[in-house]
Amino acid sequence: MKYEKLFTPVKIGSVTIKNRFAMAPMGPLGLSDAEGGFNQRGMDYYTERAKGGTGLIITGVTFVDNEVEEHGMPNCPSPTHNPVHFVRTSREMTERIHAYNAKVFLQMSGGFGRVTIPTNLGEFPPVAPSPIPHRWLDKTCRELTKEEIHSIVKKFGDGAYNAKRAGFDGVQIHAVHEGYLIDQFAISLFNHRTDEYGGSLENRLRFAREIVEEIKERCGKDFPVALRYSPKSFIKDLREGALPGEEFTEKGRDLDEGVEAARLLVSYGYDALDTDVGSYDSWWWSHPPMYQEKGLYRPYCKLMKETVDVPVLCAGRMDDPDMALEAVQNGACDMVSLGRPLLADPDYVNKLRMELVDEIRPCISCQEGCMGRIQEYSMLNCAVNPQACRERVTAYTPIIKPKRVMIVGGGVAGCETARVLAIRGHQPELFEKSGQLGGNLLPGGAPDFKEDDIALAHWYEGQMKKWKVPVHYHVQVDKEQVMAGNYDAVVIATGSVPKVFSLGDDEKVYTAAQVLMKEKEPGQSVAVIGGGLVGCETALALAKQGKKVTIVEALDKLLTVNGPLCHANSEMLERLIPYHKIQVVTNAKARFYQQGALTIETDGKERLISCDSVVLAVGYESEKSLYKELEFEIPELYLLGDARKVSNIMYGIWDAFEVANHI
Repeated sequence: MKYEKLFTPVKIGSVTIKNRFAMAPMGPLGLSDAEGGFNQRGMDYYTERAKGGTGLIITGVTFVDNEVEEHGMPNCPSPTHNPVHFVRTSREMTERIHAYNAKVFLQMSGGFGRVTIPTNLGEFPPVAPSPIPHRWLDKTCRELTKEEIHSIVKKFGDGAYNAKRAGFDGVQIHAVHEGYLIDQFAISLFNHRTDEYGGSLENRLRFAREIVEEIKERCGKDFPVALRYSPKSFIKDLREGALPGEEFTEKGRDLDEGVEAARLLVSYGYDALDTDVGSYDSWWWSHPPMYQEKGLYRPYCKLMKETVDVPVLCAGRMDDPDMALEAVQNGACDMVSLGRPLLADPDYVNKLRMELVDEIRPCISCQEGCMGRIQEYSMLNCAVNPQACRERVTAYTPIIKPKRVMIVGGGVAGCETARVLAIRGHQPELFEKSGQLGGNLLPGGAPDFKEDDIALAHWYEGQMKKWKVPVHYHVQVDKEQVMAGNYDAVVIATGSVPKVFSLGDDEKVYTAAQVLMKEKEPGQSVAVIGGGLVGCETALALAKQGKKVTIVEALDKLLTVNGPLCHANSEMLERLIPYHKIQVVTNAKARFYQQGALTIETDGKERLISCDSVVLAVGYESEKSLYKELEFEIPELYLLGDARKVSNIMYGIWDAFEVANHI
């Protein structure tokens, strides 16, 4: 078996894990009940990943303290808020997880400090090691007292003790990682204390040391304590992160200190290092979007492997199984952590074990369903998997009588509809006017940093074959064909078309889709009209080809109309624009294009932008003409995807799942 090495056991402390896969911790928003226990959604969510073959489940963060720092309890589970209730609900979950021969660690947090999410801040000033500026707000943090530090340390012991009673096989401490409170103590940029918790590296790590010592004393030396750890911060300055390849002076933790800190932390008693890099000031490292390369943490994990003698876990876009295998074989890490890939496909590990790689549903690193929804709605989900964190309420609905269903349109909405209908036992039939499935995934996935969009389109093609869905290509469906088909239900998912307008000389005016699909050659200098997500990503793709690009945006800021975009995605893209020397003109309107020059109006004045072509990225319009013809002719008729409302991939898939699961 090609991937056999990934299915060999590994030990963290005294605990043996059946394979080399861990579920990376992700914020458990929406998975807690009113008393800080795990609700039914949380139990089902984690158990489903254990059922899918993952060897080690690491929960999302739980809070041990809600007095020194308020967390809007109980928006996340807490092992100390109501211990009896926490043990009762957690025990139910851990017993289910253990039935699948998986292990489970509870991740426990020491707090946010200066990076507290503003919506969770409450009335009190944020805390930190020292009076330093808050990450998001124009506030100065309050310095923690030694008594408060001791209180948090004790609560870690309480939380771990309750976790052990609840059946957890170990705990993970969150974290000397990503710039959270314990990490702020560890980094001199944030820690200006003059007592025993400040100054030398050993003093700055004292908080983390006392935590593991307290847990070991309360729970025994054999109870594993892993640590989420970042050996490098990528901080240029407060609120300023570095980009990949950028030369800068590290103001946070540099690698020399990262190596020494790792040695110290393991000597204090930590049994594993779950390794990444980054900070809240450089969030795109901690939560890598598609603009980051895959497996970006591997060199840092390998450095940790060369530094310490405990297992090292590696996450960070590690969904390529060949990359994962190479990392374990070459000693870059002992275990591969899958976070978002297990949101997208809870059966990833079992599918890999059976070498069904093509059946693994790809994560597209959009972060719209996970981080975007966490930041906007305090709810963890997945854009490409509507069942993630909703396993019970979105279980496939049984059918009494199979229906013949015609689906017009082979974008994500049409494909998801066909997939779900076929799984449930209906008889879907898909009609696509072009020669391939995917719709707007195809131009959207054309840039080299969006290859997972194309992978998702290919996955849907495979699903149509697996579930034996008839797919008719190059068919422009009309009303007569629908009426003659005698179908029980009809789904119209005809998508959208790019908005276009005339600029005078339109021979060199193209849509973003035409340029991305290489139907048109834009030349060496290009003006992109529209600074939304499509415009910015098109501009970035062209700039990476060596072209001179200018973005013209009518609003006062790029990416204003898109959302909820995860800040890691939007902030990195905003910084990549000037990094790749893309010019930006905001508060500007395009007037006309002629003789190689685009005339724009900004601040009431006209100016010329010399360019070989103009690319329009000003949005899409729904294509629903067929639906309007059929609206009063077909009893069971549905309108889905962009044809209903122009949106993102997530809502195209989610709406299709909802409808297809109830036909």
